[in-house]
Amino acid sequence: MSDKADFFDRARLDRIYESCNRRELVSPDPLQFLYGYSSQEDREVVALISAVLAYGRVAQILRSVAWVLERMGKSPVEFIRHSTACEIRRSLAGFRHRFTGEVELGTLLLGMKCVLEDYGGMEECFVTCLKPHAEDVVEALGHFAGHLNKCFDGGSSHLFPSPVKGSACKRPFLFLRWLTRKDCVDPGGWTRVPRHLLVVPLDTHMHRFATEAGFTSRKNADLATALEITCKFRRICPEDPVKYDFAITRHGIRSDMDFRRIGLGLKDAGG
Repeated sequence: MSDKADFFDRARLDRIYESCNRRELVSPDPLQFLYGYSSQEDREVVALISAVLAYGRVAQILRSVAWVLERMGKSPVEFIRHSTACEIRRSLAGFRHRFTGEVELGTLLLGMKCVLEDYGGMEECFVTCLKPHAEDVVEALGHFAGHLNKCFDGGSSHLFPSPVKGSACKRPFLFLRWLTRKDCVDPGGWTRVPRHLLVVPLDTHMHRFATEAGFTSRKNADLATALEITCKFRRICPEDPVKYDFAITRHGIRSDMDFRRIGLGLKDAGG
């Protein structure tokens, strides 16, 4: 395991980042919807919708996100702020994305409306949840999820899960990556959440890479595994442990890219 892990040092990972962290490689990915909005507040709303629906087949994800955004008009944040609960629910009538229906998504949007009313913006809400000497964003994410899910019975939802029960929280961590990091792929905008506190959004592609690269031997794609993988990346790139997420996972998502391009499966991957 250690030999494999040593193979993916910072120099090699930086080469992967430089060659694959490119805007033209984003599609197909719900991240692409964020690029169509110049307002940071609009991008926050679009990021949340795009992230919470990022499960299942990518073609269906893109159709579902586009469907919702079309009904919110030119400014999603203004739609949320100025629509009543009835108007929000009515606008989503007939929505279905796998096992997410109009009622559940509408309830989350109402939670978002409450956050905007109570804190002025989602970043402000998240920052109030973040302790000064936090080692990562996990605890803050749990509190933030509580605010967003306040309109649900029991205060929780699968759409934006809390890490309290050990969920890998891939979609919430993806949401944070998009808004906290800024480069040619991640649009950023949040300036008060330090990048070094981010946690890897653990999907099947990152789990496969981390397992084969020797970053983890854990079989369950849960929070403990996400933190173990993040710890490895943090030793390599302390200031930005999620930097390589997009470039690595593209090799599992796009049909024109393959993990063999970055060393996985090749004989020399063991050193």
